[in-house]
Amino acid sequence: MDDALVRAGRALRVVLLITLALLFLIPFYLLVRNGLASERDITSPNWTFFPSTLHWSNLPELFADPTVPMARALLNSTLIAVATTLGTVLLASLAGYGLARIPYRWADQVFYAILGTMMVPAAVTFVPSFVLVSSLGWVSTLRGLIIPTLFSAFACFIFRQYFLGFPRELEDAARVDGLGYWRTYWRVVVPNSRPVFAAVGTIVFIGAWNSFLWPLVIGQDREAWTVQVALATFTTSQVIRLHELFVAAAVSIVPLLVVFLFFQRWIVAGVERSGIDD
Repeated sequence: MDDALVRAGRALRVVLLITLALLFLIPFYLLVRNGLASERDITSPNWTFFPSTLHWSNLPELFADPTVPMARALLNSTLIAVATTLGTVLLASLAGYGLARIPYRWADQVFYAILGTMMVPAAVTFVPSFVLVSSLGWVSTLRGLIIPTLFSAFACFIFRQYFLGFPRELEDAARVDGLGYWRTYWRVVVPNSRPVFAAVGTIVFIGAWNSFLWPLVIGQDREAWTVQVALATFTTSQVIRLHELFVAAAVSIVPLLVVFLFFQRWIVAGVERSGIDD
């Protein structure tokens, strides 16, 4: 009887997981289905699993559209996401390591002040940030799109909590070899902290890629558009180009899928090891 209950429980879990997986895949199916369909197939009241004719020409049509520089937008988003990820991970990891390991009288107060910035709504700092970027002449430039977003209190918090639990024995051995904090960080801490670096880097990359409001305001020139801004241009008050919108959305999530699939085994491990206990 117990074996039957165990098998029934396992079967129920499998069915539940399959159901949840199918529900999770529905948005991806809609992107592919509508991206390869015509406007008539998308808006038709008679729904079909896939249209009778797959319009593969929608993809080259997307990149040939003179009103939306999709290729340039993909390049901009890639540059911004990569630069933001590298800069944020570097700054946050250095700040987190310093707060966790370097003796300083006001270390806790500085850490609490950093946490306090997480409670400030983005709308409060948006206008001052725009005024500052505008006064520096960084509107419609990669500098204006990247530099103001490099600091992340959340990333700093994750790194600080992780480094608090980092084995001190490894650092003590580095001290015996004559290494200071800087070389200990680069030669000992970083090589042994890949999971948390991968986890934070993935989160930052996804956030930078999906950012919309800041690139919309700063990237005023078409050459400075990102993918999210380009997607918004397919929906206007005059016309909605549904097939281009769906195929563009499908193309835009490919880098995210690649990054997530590559780093997925480190994401959970990195967050688990970071902890939240002081």
